[in-house]
Amino acid sequence: MKMTERAALAVENRRTGCNCCQAVLLAYADEVGLTEEQLMQLGRAFAVGMGGMQATCGALIGAGMILGLKGGAPAQARRLHEGFKTACGATICRELKGIGTGQVLCPCEECVRNAVLALEAL
Repeated sequence: MKMTERAALAVENRRTGCNCCQAVLLAYADEVGLTEEQLMQLGRAFAVGMGGMQATCGALIGAGMILGLKGGAPAQARRLHEGFKTACGATICRELKGIGTGQVLCPCEECVRNAVLALEAL
């Protein structure tokens, strides 16, 4: 699957009811050896960012989980984090959604897309 197709699939997953983490995880169901139900369960706790908008974006968490399942190393996780931050402007859900500032840096669908693109760039 091409990078743009996988990113589009993740966005479609988000549009059809997945949280951001689940949307990214499910986009890789064909590569990681887990069922869709297992991936949905794995990502369930990461809706609205880790800690309910107070911490890391769920899409970035999902991309990190996929990286780990594919044998990624800490240096790759750092590059994933940096790529996502460059594309989205932040990595914290609260900041991405403009809570407290009123300035949305990156809507959820774009966070999901950018998480997949950052992962695929590795």
